[in-house]
Amino acid sequence: MKPELLKAYDVVQEKDLTDMQSKGYLLRHKKSGARIAVVSNDDDNKVFYVGFRTPPTDSTGVAHIVEHTVLCGSDKFPAKDPFVELVKGSLNTFLNAMTYPDKTVYPVASCNEKDFQNLMDVYMDAVLHPNIYKKEEIFKQEGWHYELEDKDAPITLNGVVYNEMKGAFSSPEGVLDREILNSLFPDTTYGNESGGDPKYIPDLTYEDYLDFHRKYYHPCNSYIYLYGDMDIEEKLEWLDKEYLCHYDEIEIDSAIKEQSPFQEVHKIYKKYPVASNDPLEDNSYLSYNMVIGTSLDKKLYQAFEILDYALLSAPGAPLKKALINAKIGKDIMGSYDNGTYQPVFSIIAKNANRADEERFVQTIQSVLKEQAEGGLNKKALAAAINNAEFKYRESDFGSYPKGLIYGLQILDSWLYDDTLPFMHMESLETFQFLREQVETDYFEKLILDYMIHNDHVSMVTIEPERGLNAKNEEELANQLQAYKESLSDAKIENLIAETAHLKQYQEEPSPREDIEKIPMLKRSDMKKTAAPLQLEKSDVNGTDLLFSEMFSNGIIYLTLLFDIRNVTEKQLPYLGILKAVLGYIDTKHYAYDDLANEINLETGGMASSISTYAHSKEDTYEAKFEVRTKVLYDKLPKAMKLFEEILLHSEVDDEKRLKEILSEVRSRLQMSLASAGNSVSAIRAMSYFSETARYNDLTMGIDFYHVVAEYEEHFEEKKAELVEHLQTLIREIFTREGMIVSVTCDKDGMKAVKKAVASFKEKLPKKESEGQKAAISCISRNEGFMDASKVQYVSRAGNFKKAGFAYTGALRILKVVLSYDYLWINVRVKGGAYGCGSGFMRNGNAYFSSYRDPNLEKTNEVYNHIPDYIRNFTADERDMTKYIIGTVSELDTPLNPYAKGMRSVSAYFCGITDADIQKERDEVITASEKDIQKLADLVEAVLSQKHLCVIGNEEKITEQKSMFEETRQLF
Repeated sequence: MKPELLKAYDVVQEKDLTDMQSKGYLLRHKKSGARIAVVSNDDDNKVFYVGFRTPPTDSTGVAHIVEHTVLCGSDKFPAKDPFVELVKGSLNTFLNAMTYPDKTVYPVASCNEKDFQNLMDVYMDAVLHPNIYKKEEIFKQEGWHYELEDKDAPITLNGVVYNEMKGAFSSPEGVLDREILNSLFPDTTYGNESGGDPKYIPDLTYEDYLDFHRKYYHPCNSYIYLYGDMDIEEKLEWLDKEYLCHYDEIEIDSAIKEQSPFQEVHKIYKKYPVASNDPLEDNSYLSYNMVIGTSLDKKLYQAFEILDYALLSAPGAPLKKALINAKIGKDIMGSYDNGTYQPVFSIIAKNANRADEERFVQTIQSVLKEQAEGGLNKKALAAAINNAEFKYRESDFGSYPKGLIYGLQILDSWLYDDTLPFMHMESLETFQFLREQVETDYFEKLILDYMIHNDHVSMVTIEPERGLNAKNEEELANQLQAYKESLSDAKIENLIAETAHLKQYQEEPSPREDIEKIPMLKRSDMKKTAAPLQLEKSDVNGTDLLFSEMFSNGIIYLTLLFDIRNVTEKQLPYLGILKAVLGYIDTKHYAYDDLANEINLETGGMASSISTYAHSKEDTYEAKFEVRTKVLYDKLPKAMKLFEEILLHSEVDDEKRLKEILSEVRSRLQMSLASAGNSVSAIRAMSYFSETARYNDLTMGIDFYHVVAEYEEHFEEKKAELVEHLQTLIREIFTREGMIVSVTCDKDGMKAVKKAVASFKEKLPKKESEGQKAAISCISRNEGFMDASKVQYVSRAGNFKKAGFAYTGALRILKVVLSYDYLWINVRVKGGAYGCGSGFMRNGNAYFSSYRDPNLEKTNEVYNHIPDYIRNFTADERDMTKYIIGTVSELDTPLNPYAKGMRSVSAYFCGITDADIQKERDEVITASEKDIQKLADLVEAVLSQKHLCVIGNEEKITEQKSMFEETRQLF
């Protein structure tokens, strides 16, 4: 970067970020005072964000509502929803906005230079020049508003953020997380709920909301980040000329204040809602929470990640073990959250009782004292450091661009000190320092100073209350009725008119000229050729080895896949339990806590999963029990020994440990089933007719949960039966005939793998008998699952191949069209749900779903009208191109080496060839309006099968019971 070319900026800092093979720059825009951090390297997945420090002073959710609304049109791009237009029509690899307790961030990413520039332009104009000052309807739609259909109807509340937060506050874990943060920082911004408490969101006025934007959304309060392979000077010059030069620096007090330490423990007691038949005993949450310094202490920031593992998170960690042994809670969780100015270490007992509160605290303090006096497991510390460093070097963040995660981590220091954006970007030196401290008393002193001799502590207990939702809803209904009674006839007429006006505003499309102002690529900007599959099949002593050759930075990604198609339907839930047990129970040579440390010392982790691969052309599928690891080349022999230990020598008859694992699995399932209700209900709806979906439901879904709950509740009388099932599965599954191996690495790694696999195979027993492929029965039974949530997850499903239709790439476009047009407008914008989606699979399975949805019957009706929408679908060349680009963006998501390898493995088992993938891409890129219209009959066939599954509010499902064949409690 040449400073002489950047007259508008001061270059404050230049830094070689050697860990990341990058160059870092910190700049300040002279006129506006904007802060800019640049991380320059050769990563073509470019990232940009503009963020603002946004400390809320109340819990009305103003920061969150501003985040939603600035993306609803701006001066340069006045269309009603540029965000959705970009999702539909850009090659983005990430596009979103996030509200945190102290900041709001607007990130975008793309591998296409032209697209990246377009995204930056739309986002900068959105945050600085939004339409929110011109159109109050935006605030009402995204934030909150009163609804009144006619003078005899009740007044109700609606709004996207309002419903999103009703959903968030339905989860006890969500309630607890918020209370923990609020309890520790009563005098600072963290004492407020930045997302918005549904109780207080309706207190937010339009004027106060605008004032919040006026105050904080100025360049001098901004944090602008650029990452990747780009012409940095050009980007900075553009930022200056287009946006920053129009602003003069002003004084904004947005600094995050430090909370004064407490003199004594703060105790907080709150209630959370449960369904009418949920137990009250063993259903409270106890939490002990400590403030740990500030995130500007580089060593502390990382050291407590290590202590979190060694004390609490690792299997058999001392705090977890002591609380379980003391029978205080059935699931011990916790976290070290260093994403705020003053990080928080929490220890949580779930399925506990308030009566155990004193013992809970005493047990924690006793364990901490014992650890500080020399009881810390040095091997656990070393394992935690190794694992953290492995992840840091690997930089595998799944589907998230690594530049995005780096950028968010930069804010962990930059937000609190303008001079320190790169503090946490250079961690190898810190890992080396921490490794050197393992054999000293460094970590013991941290426990003493920050955990034992620390009064900045809160004890938050949340207890279940039946009927709390109904009570709150009745209270709200009474308040709204009283409000209605206070209104004059003229004001009631006015409210009816406002309700109708908002609906009309939501239904009216943006003027064509406004839509066309949003920059867009052309079909010619898209790659015509699909990324090839990378798979070479070879044979190692009769075992298929699937090799994906690519540079993987010295890491071998290795997966052992064992055939489980002959596992009977009755046995399937035990497969799910086996997956949870392996690696977390004693083996012949290791106690389970030592095993976890050994895994993390020698590898980048080990995990098990159950996968089904539906064949794309035949009505069959493969089912595999997969055990995987990632390991450096020289550690491969050790990894194979650990595989052998786990698969062949696990002591699944350890009844005490088995009971602990069951309790934890049940607890975590409750959390995931409730929070991911859209995907859970979609899988359940498909399980009525699809064997693969039924397989998934029995091994990880609702039916799996019921089996786990049954064994956990009646463990003493059923434990022998459970042990027998697990032992039988181990004998039947982990055999040399049933194994296929997948590996992703370069050729040097492959040589080592072939040798290791040949040796490992000899350790596996031979199959006792050749079993038949088991039949799975699907039962159609439309269900409503009731829980304590304040919202619904509504799913419809069916299979189009069974109705005589074929898969086509146009279905991928239809998914984009529905998710960001028809369903978006009707389920989200007008219905107030937080999210909506659909999916069409090669095996013919299809679904439609909603997320945190205040409606049920209305949403089902929206689904019923999808075929009419498709038949009447119109799109000119620009619109079709937009939908196609959005579809190609999904097809071309950048993948890390492991994901590239698994893409090829999945295609292999599903019978998908390079020709199939290219055909699908051609069908997408050349699609026309007519190709979408032709899909109306296919969707009608799916919906006519009438497979419905809903998870949600007990009162709402009971009220609309006639929609279901069966209604029952989720838990």
